[in-house]
Amino acid sequence: MKLLVYGAGVCGTLFAARMYEAGHEVTLLARGARLAALRQNGVRLAQEDSPAVQRLPIPVVGTPADAYDLIAVFVRAHQVDPVLESLAEIRGDVLFLLNWAAGPEPLTAALGHERVLLGFPTNGGTMDGDVVRYRGSSALTRRVAMPIGEPDGRTTPRVARLVDAFRAAGINAAAETRMDAWLTTHAAFEVPLGQAAGAAGGPVALAADPAAVHAMLEQIRRNLATRGTPPVPRAFTALRSLPRGLLVTVLRRFLRSPTAVHSGLNDSSPAAAAELERLAAQLRARTETRG
Repeated sequence: MKLLVYGAGVCGTLFAARMYEAGHEVTLLARGARLAALRQNGVRLAQEDSPAVQRLPIPVVGTPADAYDLIAVFVRAHQVDPVLESLAEIRGDVLFLLNWAAGPEPLTAALGHERVLLGFPTNGGTMDGDVVRYRGSSALTRRVAMPIGEPDGRTTPRVARLVDAFRAAGINAAAETRMDAWLTTHAAFEVPLGQAAGAAGGPVALAADPAAVHAMLEQIRRNLATRGTPPVPRAFTALRSLPRGLLVTVLRRFLRSPTAVHSGLNDSSPAAAAELERLAAQLRARTETRG
């Protein structure tokens, strides 16, 4: 597969590395300081706090070429518009693996319905200089699959082919027929979580403030209640049905866990805040449209 990975943050870099190691023709697109670092040092990976750093000579570009079998987009929600402009004349299916709550229409309007696929990355980690530090395999990461699907929920051969290719590369992937609902459910949860962690100074600090966790939970519940359709995955229904005290306890435990500590919840950058603001605006727009 001739693959362009558009975006060289944690998730994009890890995805590019796995596909490169599986023998695919991978090119990684980056910009600015990240592009310069990759050109100088290559892709550098390390598992959590390990001193051992792996280097992969994945080709890196600043602009896309003319055609690919697949373009996998890993950018933040507020960075999507320029990506759409840059890919309008580039041939190839485009799989958006990112936070997105605006529905598929803005994407399909720009690129064509037949080109667009939706998904969400489930791997994670942090940037340590130019080294991507990723979480090691666990029962949770093996169980939680990267969902991908058609914008209209159809079951198609191209989704099946991609799922097979990703699994062969060691990426736990699964076809999802309700990708739009999946993404809006995730945003309904992530926006209050991310904004509360940012305001507190990180997930551990948020866990130390039960009142703040309770307020965050109430916002999550309001978001889920205004969606108008059942949450996807169904497990998110528990955030609306279980007792508040129990959920606050569970959320505080999660916020102190290595999964939360080594995640984007510790990202206090302006870009992280801008993404959460864009997702919040997308959720509000969807609610107003339904109203």
